[in-house]
Amino acid sequence: MHTLRSPREIALMRKAGLIVWQAHKLAAPLVRPGVTTAEIDAVVEEFFNEHNAVSLFKGVAGKVPFPAVTCISVNDEVVHGIPGPRQLVEGDIVSIDTGCKLDGWCADAAITHPVGRVDPEVQRLLDVTRGVLRLAIAEMGRCRTWSEVAARMESYVTQAGFYVVESFVGHGVGRQMHEDPQVPNFVSHQLRRNGDFRLEPGLVIAVEPMVNMGTKKVRPLSDHWTQATQDGRPSAHFEHTIAMTAEGPFVLTAGPNGEL
Repeated sequence: MHTLRSPREIALMRKAGLIVWQAHKLAAPLVRPGVTTAEIDAVVEEFFNEHNAVSLFKGVAGKVPFPAVTCISVNDEVVHGIPGPRQLVEGDIVSIDTGCKLDGWCADAAITHPVGRVDPEVQRLLDVTRGVLRLAIAEMGRCRTWSEVAARMESYVTQAGFYVVESFVGHGVGRQMHEDPQVPNFVSHQLRRNGDFRLEPGLVIAVEPMVNMGTKKVRPLSDHWTQATQDGRPSAHFEHTIAMTAEGPFVLTAGPNGEL
C-alpha cells in the first residue's frame, strides 16, 4: 500500500525538489578534469546547509554509515559511489545522485555527466538513459498502470542494445526518501503478480533508470556501498521525483520552468 499526497503536500515537496534541482545546477560545472568527487560533494553539502535542507543520504545506516550528501559514481560504478579524492579525467562519466528533506518533505534526483569528450558509444549510453527517463515521464501521462510504463522503458533500452539494471529500482517518496511502492524500470513476474500500481493523482514516485552497456549484473565494491557493473563497462543513471496530478505527471525535481 502507498500513500496518496494532497495538492498541498505535493506543493511542499516541490520546494524540496527545487532545492535538489539547484544543487545539481551547482554541481554540473564542477564536472571537469582535475576536480575530485569530494569537492563536488562539499559544494552540495554547503548549499543544503545554507537552505536548511537535510541531506537524505548522509548518515544512512549500513555496515558503514553513508558519509556524504551525494552518491557520486564514476564509469562502471552504477550507484552509491562514495565521494573522495578521486580526480575526474577526460572521458569519464559521472553519476551524481542527491536528495534532501525540506520542512519534512523529500525529493531525490540523479544525473550522469560526461567529463569533456567521451567515447561516442558512451555518449549514446547517456542519451538512451536520459531518453528512457523522459519516455517514462511522458508515458505516465498516457498509461493507467506502472507496468505499462515499465514495459515501454525496458523495450526502449533493450532495442538500443543496452541493459536495464534489475538489482535496484525506484521508489515512492514523501516524508521519507524510500516509501512504497517499489518502481522497477522493467517488467518482472512480481510486478505482474502483485507489485503493480495505478497512476492516479496523489502518487509521488522517484523514477530512476540505471542502464549498463554490457550486462545488467552488478557487484558490490569493498567500501560496503558502491555497486559496479560486473563486466567493468560503463553505467548511467538518471532520476526525477514525479507527482501524478489531475493534469498529469508533474516533475518535482525539474527547474522552475519545467527544465529537465
